[in-house]
Amino acid sequence: MAAATPIKSQLHSDPSSRLLKTQSSLTSTKKTQLGFEPKKWDQLVIGFGKNKGGWRRRTEEVQRGRRRRVAVTCTAEGIERGMLMGKNRGGGGGGGGAREVAAEEIVSVPERFKVAALVACVMCLCNADRVVMSVAIVPLAAKNGWSSSFLGVVQSSFLWGYIFSSVIGGALVDRYGGKRVMAWGVAMWSLATLLTPWAANHSTTSLLAVRAFFGLSEGVALPSMSTLLSRWFPSHERASAVGISMAGFHLGNVVGLLLTPVMLSTMGLSGPFILFSSIGLLWLTIWAYTVTNDPSESRYISNSEIRLIQAGKSDSPKKGGKLPSMRLLFSKFPTWAIICANITNNWGYFVLLSWMPVYFKTVFGVNLKQAAWFSAVPWGSMAISSYIAGAASDSLIKAGYSLTTVRKIMQSIGFIGPGVSLLGLNYAKTPEAAAVLLTAALCLSSFSQAGFLLNIQDIAPQSAGFLHGITNSAGTVAAIISTIGTGYFVQWLGSFQAFLTVTAGLYFATTIFWNLFATGERVF
Repeated sequence: MAAATPIKSQLHSDPSSRLLKTQSSLTSTKKTQLGFEPKKWDQLVIGFGKNKGGWRRRTEEVQRGRRRRVAVTCTAEGIERGMLMGKNRGGGGGGGGAREVAAEEIVSVPERFKVAALVACVMCLCNADRVVMSVAIVPLAAKNGWSSSFLGVVQSSFLWGYIFSSVIGGALVDRYGGKRVMAWGVAMWSLATLLTPWAANHSTTSLLAVRAFFGLSEGVALPSMSTLLSRWFPSHERASAVGISMAGFHLGNVVGLLLTPVMLSTMGLSGPFILFSSIGLLWLTIWAYTVTNDPSESRYISNSEIRLIQAGKSDSPKKGGKLPSMRLLFSKFPTWAIICANITNNWGYFVLLSWMPVYFKTVFGVNLKQAAWFSAVPWGSMAISSYIAGAASDSLIKAGYSLTTVRKIMQSIGFIGPGVSLLGLNYAKTPEAAAVLLTAALCLSSFSQAGFLLNIQDIAPQSAGFLHGITNSAGTVAAIISTIGTGYFVQWLGSFQAFLTVTAGLYFATTIFWNLFATGERVF
């Protein structure tokens, strides 16, 4: 115990002073415990810092931490011994502390993937809240005697608010960051979800107003997701991050389609709306305390992860930068390529999202629960293909393909595949065959996420939220037209076939336009 104090003081002193203090003891000792002959002072100075022989000091700070370790290692003739001093959990010795650090490094999940997981969860909730109405509208229509054309009006009321919030929400995201805007959006759409059954019982006007408010709140979700992930992920991982988040988005269809019929039959009309609004408020409490707009602001991220993210970015958006004028945006063909792609994507997506339960019930005569299952299988498969599309896009970029080439390949798959599948759907004779074709259409359409959706960040990294809002508003107009148009086509012609053919033709035409004018280079 008497020797503990001088040893500790040496360990925490400057390396050169420690060597001076130990010079006399080293030269007077004939042989150390390690079995090498003592070297004189000049030999030690010459050998200082080499791989074999000498002293080196290593300081490791664990920032999550509330703790600090100082490790001093002596290396001689290739033999390494270490002492670990400082405060360890449980008061263990140096070896236990070293093993603890190693274990923490092994099991540690990068903070950016935790953010992606939370984004995936809220995107799942975002879509599940939409789908609840797609299923609940069947008993509501039977109760109130609504026609097919009025069903389209109710379904599209969500989009009335959605179209206005996209541009405003995108601009707010660019200014205040994705965290805050997403949080407010979730709080408001959870409230709207909770109020929906009350509004449906009160009047159709109240229902349409609440659904429009719901759409107004959800319009900020995609711009917030896109901007937040672009801050948290390097360029070569961004497609995978978006793929994970959009996989959650598509899983929301499965969750909504499967849980809603069960909740309706067991708890009544209010059941699914109360459930999903409660989940939204729970998610909000976690989001508020764990996520930041930028990784550099996080309390939990390591310095090494921040360096990795920053090193993988070719463009770093400036905060508070001036937004490009509308005239400038619309004067560039790459902008129009994204707008047309968004229009086509939303046209086909909302037709399938809003009308598939009705399609299976009308065309094949299946009941509501069976229709939900047939509709859910394609969306579940789309969740898997979303990640595959993102990983494939990142792999092509790492392999040396240009961003322009990768975006064109992904978008072509995302449009040609669904177009062919929808044409085949006209000839399906059984619900099983229709489910297979719908699965193919939706799985292949998920490749669009690695096309036009990521391309927004490519051409306008500094104002991506604003551009996303503009293009999404155009897509929302198309979604309104397609959702209402499907209802009128079905009512007039008594068949889904004509509208599916029109949608397939739109997919093919947009693919040509995209390949002519899209680019992966920065434009704004």
